[in-house]
Amino acid sequence: MIKIICIGKLKEAYLKEAVDDYIARINKYHKIQIIELPDSNIEEEKEKILKNITSKEYIISLEIEGTPLDSKQLSDKINNTLIHYSTITFIIGSSTGLSDEIKQRSNYHLSFSNLTFPHGLFRLILLEQIYRSFKIINNETYHK
Repeated sequence: MIKIICIGKLKEAYLKEAVDDYIARINKYHKIQIIELPDSNIEEEKEKILKNITSKEYIISLEIEGTPLDSKQLSDKINNTLIHYSTITFIIGSSTGLSDEIKQRSNYHLSFSNLTFPHGLFRLILLEQIYRSFKIINNETYHK
């Protein structure tokens, strides 16, 4: 399973529609679940995130200071990780970031860019890259 834990809810209808579209596309390849947690302070967010993960999951935290991967490398990461773990969990923090405890719990620290993105838009970008990864894994064409 692919699980995405996000702080904050989508408000914009156009983002909800696009996110739902990518969830449907990804579900053709692999089960996906999105868990939305309410905004609060970083300590409360940490506790809510920890309640939604287990020790058996491979955790990828999304961090500006993380390691960047290109689309092919991300597809390899997903493919190789799913051989050893039944669940890959991506964690998108709030505008205040992620607690040090969540970062320490993560197996991999992934950066998409040094830029700052609105959380709803970033969720869509992550979903698109997960979908692209499954297209690459299955040797299927997809626009560049």
